[in-house]
Amino acid sequence: MTGSDQGIGQAIALRLAEEGADVAVNYRKNREGGEETADRIRKMGRKSTAFQADVGHIAEGRQLIEDAAKALGPLDILVNNAGIEKRASFLDVSEEDYRAVVEVNMTAPFFLAQAFVRHLVAEKRPGKVINISSVHEELPFPHFTPYCMAKGGLKMMTRNLAVELGSCGVTVNNIAPGAIATPINKAMLSDPELVSKVTKNIPLGRIGKPEDVAALAAFLASSDADYVTGATFFVDGGLLWNYSEQ
Repeated sequence: MTGSDQGIGQAIALRLAEEGADVAVNYRKNREGGEETADRIRKMGRKSTAFQADVGHIAEGRQLIEDAAKALGPLDILVNNAGIEKRASFLDVSEEDYRAVVEVNMTAPFFLAQAFVRHLVAEKRPGKVINISSVHEELPFPHFTPYCMAKGGLKMMTRNLAVELGSCGVTVNNIAPGAIATPINKAMLSDPELVSKVTKNIPLGRIGKPEDVAALAAFLASSDADYVTGATFFVDGGLLWNYSEQ
């Protein structure tokens, strides 16, 4: 479970533990958050270990899969949640920021899924890959072009892998959150005027909660979703399809 030290990732990790899963928690810098997540899971009576890894570096992502399997035993579910975004106009995007955004949001899920599925195939076991995408795999987001590109790529990766890995018993799906109350949206959440502007575009009239996303992740991770693959599920209160005039 990448990026599970806060926000959506933490909520998913806790919900999966509530449903009976042992969880490998991952963090990049926020060790305190990672250890807090793991500790809360252990208090539920499940196994959990927090691992530091920058999944934007392929070798660290691969090692994370190995370490998780050694600590917790055979793996069943991979949740690719870690993500970053960097605001910049197209003319000002630096090579460094472009690479960082694409590597974390698209390259990391690709190679983490590869390492995870190799683990499954070696043991002849089925499994589930759940990618946390964004409404911006479909919805343009000016000044965040690399982020939108990466999420669009994640959508197609999900579709391709669903077809290619079906014969292995591996399902691959995307969850695409809209406006969710998480640290990545701190600037927006601290501005009441901006919050009001955003919620006016959301038919359900509120900012989403991390738990809204976690509930869907729990379904996709369960046996109830064994015949679901190659799909994106939007958790956005209707934001994506709301084209009403403001």
